[in-house]
This record gives sequence, structure tokens and C-alpha cells, in this order.
Amino acid sequence: MVIAGALLIWTIKLFVRPFFHFDQPLHFFLGIAPNFLGSFLLPFAACWFFSGRTHLIARVLRVDGITDLRQFCLLGFGMLVLNEYLQLIPVFGRTFDYFDILFSSFGLVLSYFVFGKLQQKLQLA
Repeated sequence: MVIAGALLIWTIKLFVRPFFHFDQPLHFFLGIAPNFLGSFLLPFAACWFFSGRTHLIARVLRVDGITDLRQFCLLGFGMLVLNEYLQLIPVFGRTFDYFDILFSSFGLVLSYFVFGKLQQKLQLA
């Protein structure tokens, strides 16, 4: 799921948006889609990369229970807001957008509930 999501994000960012022009509202949705999808995939990627490992980063970013998931999502929210505000610095050549923060937040909240339900089902099985 993480690999397919990353490939979809790269396809949108590197091939669809630069080479094709779409009218509104599709242009808007293609603009926020990488942020939404990337935020949605964060807990799934953390589980995939760090489960069963014991190094420092894996201990900080593990997602073993609902408490870990909540902490991870709060940390992810802080990082995505920081990332977006760093784009205000002109050196990076990127654009700041409140919609990126908003839809990244939506993706993270949706992921919290979806990943939490999947995790709960797997623990009960």
C-alpha cells in the first residue's frame, strides 16, 4: 500500500501536474492530492519501516498501539506544519499554501481512524 501510494504521489507530482493542464476543481484536487495521500500513508509507512526494530528511531516512531498511533499522528502533524511554514523561506523555491496544511491534516486524521481500526482488527484476530 505504501509503495503504490508513493508511486501515485510521484506520478501526480512529476508527470500529471507539469505536463497536463486541468480546469478547476480537478486542478485544485491534483494540487492537494500529494499532501493528502502522503499524510494518509504516514502511519502505514511507519509500521512497515519500524515494526520489530529496536533502534532509536524505531522506538520513537513505532506504532504498536492506539497510544503510539496517537503520538505518532501528533508528531506527524507538527512536522507537516513545520514543513509547510519552512516553505515561506525563499531559498527552498517552494510555495506555502494553507490548503496543503488543511488537507494534510485531513489525511492524517483519516489515517488515524483507518489505521486504528485495522490495527484493532489484527489484534483481535
